Amino acid sequence: MSGEFCLAQEIISAQSVVIEESAPQNDSFSEQAGVARASSIVALGNISSRILGLVREIILSNLFGAGAAVDAFKLAIIIPRSLYDLLIGGHVNSALIPVMSEYAHRQNREDLWELVNALLGAVIVILLGLVLVIEVGAEALIRLAAGNERPETLAQAVNMLRLTTPALLFLSLFAVLSGLLYALRRFTLPAFGATVFNLMIVVTTILLADQIGIRAAALGWLLGAIVQATIQLLQLRDAKLWPKFRGILAHRGVRTIGLLYLPVMASLALDVLVNRFFSYSLAFRTGESNISYMEWGTTLIQFPHGLVATAISIAVLPTLSRQAASQDNHATDDYKNTLGFGLRLATVLILPATIGLFVLATPVVALIFEHGKFTPQDTEATVDVLRLYLIGLPFATIDLLLVFAFYARQDTLTPALIGLITLIAYMFTAIALLPYIGFLSLMVADSVKHILHSSISSGILLRRIGHMRDQRLFDTGIRTLIAATIMGAITYVVMQFFLRQLPTSTLLAEIIHVSVPALVGMLTFALVGYILRLQELQWFFGFLRRRVKL
Repeated sequence: MSGEFCLAQEIISAQSVVIEESAPQNDSFSEQAGVARASSIVALGNISSRILGLVREIILSNLFGAGAAVDAFKLAIIIPRSLYDLLIGGHVNSALIPVMSEYAHRQNREDLWELVNALLGAVIVILLGLVLVIEVGAEALIRLAAGNERPETLAQAVNMLRLTTPALLFLSLFAVLSGLLYALRRFTLPAFGATVFNLMIVVTTILLADQIGIRAAALGWLLGAIVQATIQLLQLRDAKLWPKFRGILAHRGVRTIGLLYLPVMASLALDVLVNRFFSYSLAFRTGESNISYMEWGTTLIQFPHGLVATAISIAVLPTLSRQAASQDNHATDDYKNTLGFGLRLATVLILPATIGLFVLATPVVALIFEHGKFTPQDTEATVDVLRLYLIGLPFATIDLLLVFAFYARQDTLTPALIGLITLIAYMFTAIALLPYIGFLSLMVADSVKHILHSSISSGILLRRIGHMRDQRLFDTGIRTLIAATIMGAITYVVMQFFLRQLPTSTLLAEIIHVSVPALVGMLTFALVGYILRLQELQWFFGFLRRRVKL
Protein backbone atom coordinates (compact mmCIF):
# COMPACT_ATOMS: atom_id res chain seq x y z
CA MET A 1 0.00 0.00 0.00
CA SER A 2 1.25 3.44 -0.83
CA GLY A 3 -0.76 6.04 1.06
CA GLU A 4 0.75 9.52 1.28
CA PHE A 5 2.72 9.89 4.51
CA CYS A 6 0.04 7.82 6.27
CA LEU A 7 2.11 5.29 8.13
CA ALA A 8 4.80 7.87 8.84
CA GLN A 9 2.21 10.16 10.41
CA GLU A 10 0.90 7.34 12.60
CA ILE A 11 4.38 6.50 13.89
CA ILE A 12 5.31 10.16 14.41
CA SER A 13 2.13 10.74 16.39
CA ALA A 14 2.71 7.62 18.44
CA GLN A 15 6.27 8.71 19.20
CA SER A 16 5.03 12.08 20.38
CA VAL A 17 2.78 10.37 22.90
CA VAL A 18 5.74 8.29 24.08
CA ILE A 19 7.66 11.47 24.88
CA GLU A 20 4.78 12.97 26.81
CA GLU A 21 4.10 9.77 28.73
CA SER A 22 7.69 8.93 29.55
CA ALA A 23 8.65 12.38 30.75
CA PRO A 24 9.16 12.80 34.50
CA GLN A 25 5.76 13.08 36.08
CA ASN A 26 3.98 12.96 39.36
CA ASP A 27 0.81 10.94 39.59
CA SER A 28 -1.52 13.88 39.99
CA PHE A 29 -4.78 13.98 38.12
CA SER A 30 -3.73 17.13 36.25
CA GLU A 31 -0.65 15.41 34.82
CA GLN A 32 -2.68 12.40 33.70
CA ALA A 33 -5.34 14.66 32.20
CA GLY A 34 -2.61 16.58 30.36
CA VAL A 35 -1.32 13.38 28.79
CA ALA A 36 -4.86 12.38 27.84
CA ARG A 37 -5.56 15.76 26.25
CA ALA A 38 -2.31 15.64 24.28
CA SER A 39 -3.14 12.15 23.08
CA SER A 40 -6.61 13.29 22.05
CA ILE A 41 -5.15 16.17 20.05
CA VAL A 42 -2.85 13.79 18.18
CA ALA A 43 -5.73 11.39 17.54
CA LEU A 44 -7.96 14.19 16.26
CA GLY A 45 -5.18 15.38 13.96
CA ASN A 46 -4.75 11.90 12.50
CA ILE A 47 -8.48 11.41 12.01
CA SER A 48 -8.99 14.82 10.38
CA SER A 49 -6.04 14.13 8.08
CA ARG A 50 -7.60 10.81 7.04
CA ILE A 51 -10.92 12.45 6.31
CA LEU A 52 -9.39 15.23 4.22
CA GLY A 53 -7.16 12.71 2.45
CA LEU A 54 -10.30 10.87 1.45
CA VAL A 55 -11.93 14.14 0.36
CA ARG A 56 -8.84 14.87 -1.74
CA GLU A 57 -9.23 11.59 -3.61
CA ILE A 58 -12.97 12.17 -4.04
CA ILE A 59 -12.27 15.55 -5.65
CA LEU A 60 -9.67 14.06 -8.00
CA SER A 61 -11.93 11.20 -9.05
CA ASN A 62 -14.91 13.50 -9.51
CA LEU A 63 -13.15 16.15 -11.57
CA PHE A 64 -10.79 13.98 -13.62
CA GLY A 65 -12.03 10.39 -13.38
CA ALA A 66 -9.73 7.39 -13.66
CA GLY A 67 -7.43 8.18 -16.52
CA ALA A 68 -4.25 9.73 -17.83
CA ALA A 69 -4.52 13.00 -15.86
CA VAL A 70 -4.66 11.39 -12.42
CA ASP A 71 -2.04 8.81 -13.42
CA ALA A 72 0.28 11.67 -14.41
CA PHE A 73 -0.32 13.47 -11.10
CA LYS A 74 0.41 10.33 -9.08
CA LEU A 75 3.63 9.80 -11.04
CA ALA A 76 4.62 13.43 -10.44
CA ILE A 77 4.37 13.17 -6.66
CA ILE A 78 5.90 9.74 -6.11
CA ILE A 79 9.47 11.01 -6.56
CA PRO A 80 9.41 13.93 -4.05
CA ARG A 81 7.20 11.89 -1.70
CA SER A 82 9.56 8.92 -1.74
CA LEU A 83 12.68 11.03 -1.33
CA TYR A 84 11.08 12.81 1.62
CA ASP A 85 10.33 9.47 3.31
CA LEU A 86 13.87 8.27 2.63
CA LEU A 87 15.88 11.35 3.58
CA ILE A 88 13.93 12.93 6.44
CA GLY A 89 10.51 11.39 7.10
CA GLY A 90 11.93 8.24 8.66
CA HIS A 91 14.20 10.32 10.91
CA VAL A 92 11.31 11.80 12.84
CA ASN A 93 10.25 8.84 14.95
CA SER A 94 13.49 6.88 14.99
CA ALA A 95 15.98 9.67 15.59
CA LEU A 96 14.80 13.29 15.53
CA ILE A 97 12.24 13.17 18.33
CA PRO A 98 14.26 10.98 20.73
CA VAL A 99 17.40 13.11 20.40
CA MET A 100 15.56 16.44 20.45
CA SER A 101 13.60 15.26 23.47
CA GLU A 102 16.82 14.59 25.34
CA TYR A 103 18.09 18.09 24.53
CA ALA A 104 14.71 19.65 25.41
CA HIS A 105 14.83 18.20 28.93
CA ARG A 106 18.10 19.99 29.66
CA GLN A 107 17.98 23.22 31.62
CA ASN A 108 19.97 25.08 28.97
CA ARG A 109 17.80 25.44 25.86
CA GLU A 110 20.71 26.92 23.90
CA ASP A 111 21.95 23.39 23.19
CA LEU A 112 18.57 22.51 21.69
CA TRP A 113 18.48 25.59 19.46
CA GLU A 114 22.03 24.85 18.29
CA LEU A 115 21.05 21.29 17.33
CA VAL A 116 17.91 22.40 15.49
CA ASN A 117 19.75 25.14 13.62
CA ALA A 118 22.37 22.63 12.49
CA LEU A 119 19.61 20.32 11.26
CA LEU A 120 17.84 23.15 9.45
CA GLY A 121 21.09 24.11 7.75
CA ALA A 122 21.72 20.54 6.67
CA VAL A 123 18.19 20.20 5.31
CA ILE A 124 18.39 23.43 3.33
CA VAL A 125 21.79 22.66 1.79
CA ILE A 126 21.05 19.04 0.89
CA LEU A 127 17.48 19.55 -0.27
CA LEU A 128 18.16 22.64 -2.38
CA GLY A 129 20.81 20.69 -4.26
CA LEU A 130 18.50 17.72 -4.66
CA VAL A 131 15.62 19.88 -5.87
CA LEU A 132 17.91 21.38 -8.53
CA VAL A 133 18.99 17.93 -9.71
CA ILE A 134 15.38 16.72 -9.98
CA GLU A 135 14.28 19.84 -11.85
CA VAL A 136 17.01 19.30 -14.43
CA GLY A 137 16.53 15.54 -14.71
CA ALA A 138 12.74 15.42 -14.37
CA GLU A 139 12.12 13.76 -17.73
CA ALA A 140 14.73 11.06 -17.19
CA LEU A 141 13.39 10.30 -13.69
CA ILE A 142 9.80 9.94 -14.91
CA ARG A 143 10.87 7.61 -17.71
CA LEU A 144 12.94 5.62 -15.24
CA ALA A 145 9.88 5.24 -13.01
CA ALA A 146 7.30 4.52 -15.70
CA GLY A 147 9.02 3.51 -18.93
CA ASN A 148 8.33 4.99 -22.36
CA GLU A 149 4.67 4.04 -22.86
CA ARG A 150 1.96 6.73 -23.22
CA PRO A 151 4.23 9.71 -24.04
CA GLU A 152 1.48 12.32 -23.53
CA THR A 153 0.89 11.14 -19.97
CA LEU A 154 4.63 11.10 -19.32
CA ALA A 155 5.00 14.65 -20.62
CA GLN A 156 2.23 15.80 -18.30
CA ALA A 157 3.91 14.01 -15.39
CA VAL A 158 7.26 15.69 -16.14
CA ASN A 159 5.58 19.08 -16.18
CA MET A 160 3.95 18.48 -12.80
CA LEU A 161 7.08 16.94 -11.27
CA ARG A 162 8.88 20.24 -11.83
CA LEU A 163 6.03 21.94 -9.97
CA THR A 164 5.88 19.52 -7.02
CA THR A 165 9.63 19.02 -6.50
CA PRO A 166 10.23 22.21 -4.43
CA ALA A 167 7.71 20.80 -1.94
CA LEU A 168 10.43 18.34 -0.94
CA LEU A 169 12.33 21.15 0.80
CA PHE A 170 9.30 22.40 2.73
CA LEU A 171 8.18 18.90 3.70
CA SER A 172 11.62 18.34 5.17
CA LEU A 173 11.59 21.64 7.05
CA PHE A 174 8.18 20.66 8.43
CA ALA A 175 9.63 17.36 9.66
CA VAL A 176 12.37 19.13 11.64
CA LEU A 177 10.04 21.80 13.06
CA SER A 178 7.31 19.32 13.98
CA GLY A 179 9.90 17.08 15.62
CA LEU A 180 11.03 20.05 17.69
CA LEU A 181 7.46 20.85 18.72
CA TYR A 182 6.80 17.26 19.75
CA ALA A 183 10.01 17.30 21.81
CA LEU A 184 8.79 20.49 23.50
CA ARG A 185 5.39 18.84 24.08
CA ARG A 186 3.56 21.34 21.91
CA PHE A 187 1.27 19.03 20.01
CA THR A 188 -1.45 21.01 18.27
CA LEU A 189 0.18 22.38 15.12
CA PRO A 190 2.33 19.36 14.22
CA ALA A 191 -0.60 17.01 14.87
CA PHE A 192 -2.66 18.91 12.29
CA GLY A 193 0.15 19.37 9.76
CA ALA A 194 -1.08 16.63 7.42
CA THR A 195 -4.61 18.01 7.75
CA VAL A 196 -3.44 21.41 6.51
CA PHE A 197 -1.48 19.72 3.72
CA ASN A 198 -4.53 17.84 2.44
CA LEU A 199 -6.78 20.87 2.88
CA MET A 200 -4.56 22.98 0.63
CA ILE A 201 -4.66 20.31 -2.08
CA VAL A 202 -8.46 20.13 -1.87
CA VAL A 203 -9.01 23.89 -1.94
CA THR A 204 -6.49 24.59 -4.71
CA THR A 205 -7.86 21.79 -6.89
CA ILE A 206 -11.45 22.97 -6.52
CA LEU A 207 -10.59 26.61 -7.22
CA LEU A 208 -8.21 26.15 -10.15
CA ALA A 209 -9.17 22.88 -11.87
CA ASP A 210 -11.21 24.67 -14.54
CA GLN A 211 -8.30 26.99 -15.37
CA ILE A 212 -5.24 24.71 -15.26
CA GLY A 213 -6.65 21.18 -15.03
CA ILE A 214 -4.81 18.53 -13.03
CA ARG A 215 -1.92 20.95 -12.48
CA ALA A 216 -4.14 22.49 -9.79
CA ALA A 217 -3.60 19.39 -7.64
CA ALA A 218 0.16 19.61 -8.17
CA LEU A 219 0.12 23.29 -7.21
CA GLY A 220 -1.93 22.40 -4.13
CA TRP A 221 0.70 19.82 -3.22
CA LEU A 222 3.39 22.51 -3.27
CA LEU A 223 1.29 25.09 -1.41
CA GLY A 224 0.28 22.50 1.18
CA ALA A 225 3.92 21.74 1.94
CA ILE A 226 4.76 25.45 2.27
CA VAL A 227 1.80 26.26 4.51
CA GLN A 228 2.16 23.27 6.85
CA ALA A 229 5.83 24.10 7.40
CA THR A 230 5.22 27.83 7.89
CA ILE A 231 2.44 27.53 10.46
CA GLN A 232 4.68 25.49 12.77
CA LEU A 233 6.54 28.72 13.50
CA LEU A 234 3.46 30.06 15.32
CA GLN A 235 4.27 27.78 18.27
CA LEU A 236 8.00 28.48 18.05
CA ARG A 237 8.06 32.22 18.64
CA ASP A 238 10.31 31.72 21.67
CA ALA A 239 12.78 29.55 19.75
CA LYS A 240 16.08 31.00 18.55
CA LEU A 241 15.98 29.57 15.06
CA TRP A 242 18.51 30.52 12.42
CA PRO A 243 19.92 27.84 10.08
CA LYS A 244 23.56 27.00 10.68
CA PHE A 245 25.63 26.11 7.62
CA ARG A 246 29.08 25.54 9.11
CA GLY A 247 30.30 22.66 11.23
CA ILE A 248 27.06 20.71 10.83
CA LEU A 249 28.66 17.27 10.96
CA ALA A 250 30.77 18.29 13.94
CA HIS A 251 27.67 18.59 16.10
CA ARG A 252 27.31 15.57 18.37
CA GLY A 253 23.51 15.55 18.18
CA VAL A 254 23.54 15.48 14.38
CA ARG A 255 25.93 12.52 14.38
CA THR A 256 23.75 10.69 16.92
CA ILE A 257 20.68 11.20 14.75
CA GLY A 258 22.56 9.87 11.74
CA LEU A 259 23.68 6.71 13.56
CA LEU A 260 20.19 6.02 14.89
CA TYR A 261 18.71 6.42 11.44
CA LEU A 262 21.05 4.19 9.43
CA PRO A 263 19.08 0.91 9.83
CA VAL A 264 15.78 2.67 9.13
CA MET A 265 17.24 4.40 6.09
CA ALA A 266 18.47 1.10 4.67
CA SER A 267 14.98 -0.36 4.95
CA LEU A 268 13.35 2.75 3.51
CA ALA A 269 15.83 2.83 0.64
CA LEU A 270 14.65 -0.61 -0.42
CA ASP A 271 11.03 0.45 -0.12
CA VAL A 272 11.52 3.72 -2.00
CA LEU A 273 13.92 2.63 -4.72
CA VAL A 274 12.47 -0.82 -5.35
CA ASN A 275 8.98 -1.32 -3.97
CA ARG A 276 7.31 1.97 -4.90
CA PHE A 277 8.93 2.44 -8.28
CA PHE A 278 8.42 -1.22 -9.09
CA SER A 279 4.72 -0.97 -8.18
CA TYR A 280 4.09 2.26 -10.07
CA SER A 281 6.03 1.11 -13.11
CA LEU A 282 4.17 -2.19 -13.28
CA ALA A 283 0.79 -0.52 -12.79
CA PHE A 284 1.56 2.14 -15.42
CA ARG A 285 2.78 -0.37 -18.00
CA THR A 286 -0.22 -2.69 -17.63
CA GLY A 287 -2.90 -0.17 -18.56
CA GLU A 288 -4.29 3.33 -18.26
CA SER A 289 -5.96 4.18 -14.94
CA ASN A 290 -4.29 1.32 -13.04
CA ILE A 291 -2.27 3.74 -10.91
CA SER A 292 -5.48 5.59 -10.08
CA TYR A 293 -7.27 2.39 -9.08
CA MET A 294 -4.32 1.37 -6.93
CA GLU A 295 -4.25 4.74 -5.15
CA TRP A 296 -7.99 4.85 -4.54
CA GLY A 297 -7.99 1.33 -3.14
CA THR A 298 -5.08 2.31 -0.91
CA THR A 299 -6.94 5.39 0.33
CA LEU A 300 -9.90 3.31 1.46
CA ILE A 301 -7.65 0.74 3.14
CA GLN A 302 -5.65 3.40 4.96
CA PHE A 303 -8.74 4.84 6.64
CA PRO A 304 -9.54 1.92 8.99
CA HIS A 305 -5.84 1.08 9.23
CA GLY A 306 -5.04 4.59 10.39
CA LEU A 307 -7.88 4.81 12.90
CA VAL A 308 -6.94 1.51 14.53
CA ALA A 309 -3.26 2.50 14.53
CA THR A 310 -4.17 5.75 16.30
CA ALA A 311 -6.15 3.91 18.98
CA ILE A 312 -3.31 1.45 19.54
CA SER A 313 -0.58 4.11 19.62
CA ILE A 314 -2.43 6.13 22.25
CA ALA A 315 -3.57 3.22 24.38
CA VAL A 316 -0.52 0.95 24.21
CA LEU A 317 2.71 2.39 22.84
CA PRO A 318 3.65 4.81 25.66
CA THR A 319 3.37 2.10 28.30
CA LEU A 320 5.14 -0.41 26.06
CA SER A 321 8.12 1.89 25.62
CA ARG A 322 8.40 2.64 29.33
CA GLN A 323 8.26 -1.05 30.24
CA ALA A 324 10.85 -1.98 27.62
CA ALA A 325 13.26 0.55 29.15
CA SER A 326 12.54 -0.46 32.75
CA GLN A 327 15.11 -2.35 34.82
CA ASP A 328 12.43 -3.80 37.10
CA ASN A 329 12.38 -7.58 37.56
CA HIS A 330 8.77 -7.75 36.37
CA ALA A 331 9.34 -5.49 33.36
CA THR A 332 9.33 -8.33 30.80
CA ASP A 333 6.05 -9.71 32.11
CA ASP A 334 4.54 -6.23 32.11
CA TYR A 335 5.83 -5.69 28.57
CA LYS A 336 4.20 -8.93 27.39
CA ASN A 337 0.94 -8.06 29.13
CA THR A 338 0.82 -4.67 27.42
CA LEU A 339 1.79 -6.12 24.04
CA GLY A 340 -0.79 -8.87 24.43
CA PHE A 341 -3.47 -6.32 25.22
CA GLY A 342 -2.49 -4.27 22.18
CA LEU A 343 -2.64 -7.31 19.89
CA ARG A 344 -6.04 -8.30 21.24
CA LEU A 345 -7.33 -4.74 20.87
CA ALA A 346 -6.03 -4.53 17.30
CA THR A 347 -7.73 -7.84 16.46
CA VAL A 348 -11.06 -6.77 17.93
CA LEU A 349 -11.01 -3.49 16.00
CA ILE A 350 -9.61 -4.48 12.62
CA LEU A 351 -11.38 -7.79 11.89
CA PRO A 352 -14.92 -6.33 11.85
CA ALA A 353 -13.67 -3.30 9.91
CA THR A 354 -12.09 -5.59 7.31
CA ILE A 355 -15.09 -7.87 6.88
CA GLY A 356 -17.53 -4.96 6.90
CA LEU A 357 -15.61 -3.07 4.23
CA PHE A 358 -15.26 -6.24 2.14
CA VAL A 359 -19.04 -6.78 2.18
CA LEU A 360 -19.88 -3.12 1.54
CA ALA A 361 -17.06 -2.51 -0.96
CA THR A 362 -19.26 -1.81 -3.99
CA PRO A 363 -21.73 0.63 -2.37
CA VAL A 364 -18.89 2.33 -0.47
CA VAL A 365 -16.84 2.95 -3.63
CA ALA A 366 -19.97 4.06 -5.50
CA LEU A 367 -20.94 6.49 -2.74
CA ILE A 368 -17.48 7.99 -2.36
CA PHE A 369 -16.15 8.04 -5.91
CA GLU A 370 -18.83 7.34 -8.54
CA HIS A 371 -19.65 10.93 -9.39
CA GLY A 372 -18.59 13.28 -12.16
CA LYS A 373 -16.17 11.51 -14.49
CA PHE A 374 -15.87 8.38 -12.32
CA THR A 375 -17.79 5.61 -14.12
CA PRO A 376 -19.44 2.33 -12.95
CA GLN A 377 -16.58 0.50 -14.68
CA ASP A 378 -14.13 2.46 -12.53
CA THR A 379 -16.12 1.39 -9.46
CA GLU A 380 -15.82 -2.29 -10.42
CA ALA A 381 -12.06 -1.98 -10.94
CA THR A 382 -11.54 -0.11 -7.65
CA VAL A 383 -13.63 -2.70 -5.76
CA ASP A 384 -11.42 -5.51 -7.12
CA VAL A 385 -8.32 -3.66 -5.91
CA LEU A 386 -9.87 -2.87 -2.54
CA ARG A 387 -10.94 -6.44 -1.78
CA LEU A 388 -7.53 -7.86 -2.60
CA TYR A 389 -5.88 -5.26 -0.36
CA LEU A 390 -8.33 -6.16 2.42
CA ILE A 391 -6.91 -9.68 2.63
CA GLY A 392 -3.72 -8.26 4.09
CA LEU A 393 -5.27 -5.48 6.21
CA PRO A 394 -5.55 -7.42 9.52
CA PHE A 395 -1.96 -8.60 9.17
CA ALA A 396 -0.76 -5.07 8.32
CA THR A 397 -2.41 -3.73 11.47
CA ILE A 398 -1.00 -6.46 13.71
CA ASP A 399 2.39 -5.94 12.08
CA LEU A 400 2.30 -2.23 12.89
CA LEU A 401 2.05 -3.06 16.58
CA LEU A 402 4.84 -5.63 16.30
CA VAL A 403 7.09 -3.01 14.69
CA PHE A 404 6.20 -0.64 17.54
CA ALA A 405 7.22 -3.43 19.94
CA PHE A 406 10.66 -3.66 18.32
CA TYR A 407 11.05 0.14 18.35
CA ALA A 408 10.09 0.24 22.03
CA ARG A 409 13.08 -2.05 22.66
CA GLN A 410 15.25 0.38 20.65
CA ASP A 411 15.63 -2.18 17.87
CA THR A 412 15.26 -0.64 14.42
CA LEU A 413 17.48 -3.17 12.67
CA THR A 414 15.27 -6.26 12.95
CA PRO A 415 12.19 -4.73 11.26
CA ALA A 416 14.49 -3.44 8.51
CA LEU A 417 15.91 -6.91 7.83
CA ILE A 418 12.45 -8.47 7.86
CA GLY A 419 11.36 -5.78 5.43
CA LEU A 420 14.10 -6.85 3.01
CA ILE A 421 12.87 -10.45 3.03
CA THR A 422 9.24 -9.49 2.52
CA LEU A 423 10.13 -7.03 -0.23
CA ILE A 424 11.71 -9.85 -2.22
CA ALA A 425 8.59 -11.96 -1.63
CA TYR A 426 6.42 -9.04 -2.77
CA MET A 427 8.26 -8.61 -6.06
CA PHE A 428 8.39 -12.36 -6.74
CA THR A 429 4.64 -12.75 -6.14
CA ALA A 430 3.73 -9.76 -8.30
CA ILE A 431 5.84 -10.92 -11.24
CA ALA A 432 4.74 -14.56 -10.93
CA LEU A 433 1.03 -13.69 -10.97
CA LEU A 434 1.26 -10.89 -13.55
CA PRO A 435 0.52 -13.13 -16.61
CA TYR A 436 -2.62 -14.47 -14.94
CA ILE A 437 -4.31 -11.52 -13.22
CA GLY A 438 -2.47 -8.48 -14.59
CA PHE A 439 -1.80 -5.54 -12.30
CA LEU A 440 -4.03 -7.09 -9.61
CA SER A 441 -0.97 -9.19 -8.85
CA LEU A 442 0.35 -6.11 -7.01
CA MET A 443 -2.55 -6.24 -4.54
CA VAL A 444 -2.12 -9.97 -3.93
CA ALA A 445 1.61 -9.44 -3.48
CA ASP A 446 0.94 -6.64 -0.98
CA SER A 447 -1.22 -8.95 1.13
CA VAL A 448 1.41 -11.70 0.94
CA LYS A 449 4.01 -9.18 2.10
CA HIS A 450 2.00 -8.21 5.19
CA ILE A 451 1.18 -11.81 6.07
CA LEU A 452 4.84 -12.79 5.81
CA HIS A 453 6.14 -9.72 7.66
CA SER A 454 3.78 -10.16 10.59
CA SER A 455 4.54 -13.89 10.80
CA ILE A 456 8.32 -13.41 10.86
CA SER A 457 8.09 -10.46 13.26
CA SER A 458 5.95 -12.37 15.73
CA GLY A 459 8.24 -15.41 15.55
CA ILE A 460 11.38 -13.39 16.27
CA LEU A 461 9.76 -11.33 19.01
CA LEU A 462 8.45 -14.44 20.79
CA ARG A 463 11.92 -15.99 20.70
CA ARG A 464 13.26 -12.90 22.48
CA ILE A 465 10.59 -12.33 25.12
CA GLY A 466 9.24 -15.86 25.57
CA HIS A 467 5.83 -17.38 24.91
CA MET A 468 2.58 -15.42 25.25
CA ARG A 469 0.17 -18.32 25.69
CA ASP A 470 -1.36 -16.67 28.75
CA GLN A 471 -2.37 -13.58 26.71
CA ARG A 472 -5.53 -15.19 25.21
CA LEU A 473 -4.52 -14.17 21.69
CA PHE A 474 -5.94 -17.25 19.96
CA ASP A 475 -9.10 -17.21 22.04
CA THR A 476 -9.72 -13.53 21.33
CA GLY A 477 -9.02 -14.04 17.63
CA ILE A 478 -11.54 -16.88 17.33
CA ARG A 479 -14.25 -15.02 19.24
CA THR A 480 -13.69 -11.88 17.20
CA LEU A 481 -13.76 -13.82 13.94
CA ILE A 482 -17.06 -15.47 14.92
CA ALA A 483 -18.61 -12.12 15.84
CA ALA A 484 -17.26 -10.42 12.71
CA THR A 485 -18.46 -13.25 10.44
CA ILE A 486 -21.98 -13.07 11.88
CA MET A 487 -21.83 -9.30 11.47
CA GLY A 488 -20.71 -9.67 7.84
CA ALA A 489 -23.52 -12.09 7.00
CA ILE A 490 -26.21 -9.85 8.50
CA THR A 491 -24.68 -6.78 6.87
CA TYR A 492 -24.79 -8.52 3.48
CA VAL A 493 -28.47 -9.48 3.91
CA VAL A 494 -29.44 -5.94 4.91
CA MET A 495 -27.41 -4.46 2.04
CA GLN A 496 -29.09 -6.74 -0.52
CA PHE A 497 -32.53 -5.84 0.85
CA PHE A 498 -31.97 -2.12 0.39
CA LEU A 499 -30.34 -2.57 -3.01
CA ARG A 500 -33.50 -4.35 -4.19
CA GLN A 501 -35.98 -2.04 -2.50
CA LEU A 502 -34.15 1.21 -3.16
CA PRO A 503 -32.33 1.26 -6.53
CA THR A 504 -29.25 3.45 -6.75
CA SER A 505 -30.44 6.61 -8.47
CA THR A 506 -29.87 9.37 -5.94
CA LEU A 507 -27.22 10.38 -3.43
CA LEU A 508 -29.66 9.68 -0.59
CA ALA A 509 -30.13 6.12 -1.84
CA GLU A 510 -26.35 5.61 -1.99
CA ILE A 511 -25.98 6.89 1.57
CA ILE A 512 -28.70 4.50 2.79
CA HIS A 513 -27.08 1.56 0.97
CA VAL A 514 -23.94 2.14 3.04
CA SER A 515 -25.07 3.65 6.34
CA VAL A 516 -27.98 1.39 7.27
CA PRO A 517 -26.19 -1.95 6.66
CA ALA A 518 -23.06 -0.54 8.36
CA LEU A 519 -25.04 0.57 11.42
CA VAL A 520 -26.84 -2.77 11.66
CA GLY A 521 -23.48 -4.52 11.28
CA MET A 522 -21.84 -2.51 14.06
CA LEU A 523 -24.73 -3.14 16.42
CA THR A 524 -24.61 -6.84 15.55
CA PHE A 525 -20.89 -7.04 16.26
CA ALA A 526 -21.29 -5.17 19.55
CA LEU A 527 -24.12 -7.50 20.63
CA VAL A 528 -22.36 -10.72 19.63
CA GLY A 529 -19.12 -9.43 21.13
CA TYR A 530 -20.92 -8.77 24.40
CA ILE A 531 -22.42 -12.27 24.37
CA LEU A 532 -18.99 -13.77 23.64
CA ARG A 533 -17.46 -11.59 26.37
CA LEU A 534 -14.92 -9.76 24.28
CA GLN A 535 -13.27 -7.81 27.09
CA GLU A 536 -11.24 -5.60 24.73
CA LEU A 537 -14.44 -4.40 23.06
CA GLN A 538 -15.85 -3.38 26.43
CA TRP A 539 -12.56 -1.65 27.28
CA PHE A 540 -12.64 0.24 23.96
CA PHE A 541 -16.15 1.59 24.58
CA GLY A 542 -15.04 2.72 28.04
CA PHE A 543 -11.94 4.30 26.49
CA LEU A 544 -14.12 6.29 24.08
CA ARG A 545 -16.38 7.48 26.91
CA ARG A 546 -13.37 8.73 28.88
CA ARG A 547 -12.04 10.59 25.83
CA VAL A 548 -15.39 12.29 25.25
CA LYS A 549 -15.49 13.44 28.88
CA LEU A 550 -12.02 14.96 28.53
